[in-house]
Amino acid sequence: MKLIVPMAGMGKRLRPHTLTMPKPLLPIAGRPIVQRLVEDIIKVCEEPVEEIAFVIGNFGEKVEAQLKEIATAIGAKGSIYYQDEALGTAHAILCAKEALDGKTIVAFADTLFQADFSLNESQDGIIWVKKIDDPSAFGVVKLNDQNIITDFVEKPETFVSDLAIIGIYYFKDGAFLRKELEYVIDNDIRDKGEYQLTTALENMKDKGTLFSAAPVSDWLDCGNKDATVSTNKRILEIGKENGLISHAAEYQPGTIIEPCYIGKNVTIENSSIGPFVSIGDNTTIKNARVENSIILANSLIESANINNSMIGNHVVYSGNGKENRENSVSIGDYSSLI
Repeated sequence: MKLIVPMAGMGKRLRPHTLTMPKPLLPIAGRPIVQRLVEDIIKVCEEPVEEIAFVIGNFGEKVEAQLKEIATAIGAKGSIYYQDEALGTAHAILCAKEALDGKTIVAFADTLFQADFSLNESQDGIIWVKKIDDPSAFGVVKLNDQNIITDFVEKPETFVSDLAIIGIYYFKDGAFLRKELEYVIDNDIRDKGEYQLTTALENMKDKGTLFSAAPVSDWLDCGNKDATVSTNKRILEIGKENGLISHAAEYQPGTIIEPCYIGKNVTIENSSIGPFVSIGDNTTIKNARVENSIILANSLIESANINNSMIGNHVVYSGNGKENRENSVSIGDYSSLI
């Protein structure tokens, strides 16, 4: 089994946090988004994933090493491929064409999910979907009575289906997918200005590939600050339900309102933390009230009352003694706001 993870996007909607770190490496409840995605996919696979191919931009050697470590931790080989220009989903996947062979999962690293099924690898193909209220901004599928996909529609302007494609796909024949992606790009077939994976999927379907739909119970977005904080909340809720959230140190009763994730060497003084808060390593919080927020590593939060907030690494933030006024803030790495 191969796993291809396109993640070359700039994450502009999540700035300033993505100015210094690729969005898929931002931690949610203590672990990077892409690590959580990979681990969740491994859980539904019947056989081991032997290679994870990460499709990235110019993220640097440190990021590449971190991605390879994520693959190694689950017993797979980590490979790095590059997408220098954003030309669409079909183009992004084809950047890792050397890995497109045999059983293949494609998972775009800008979303997390929760699913209660095991992947049936004998099927031709499986598309993960979620029923949503407004599908106009997504690719959608139409199904027949046997749960077989009859149509793929990219960002429909009029209603055709409310089953949105969440960005995770299984292909029994990765080489066939590679051939159809090459056809789309070689013949300059674009939809809404880009080379779309759904075009290749439609071609594969017309040639006899049977795609079925696999519903997910949670589809968790990390597109902007509010969505990422909301996803952090849901992951903490799920972790609490399954006994998966733990802290690196003990704290006085009343200091932590569960569920929360507290990293290593965190100092909390005269403060109330939680619920739904994640705090990175080596961060200090003094005289503060923090709820429903993400605070990354090596930061100092003092005399503040924050909610629905996201604070980066190496940040100094003070409420200037106005700790009774609740604030929603988004502060990038290496910032000081006093």
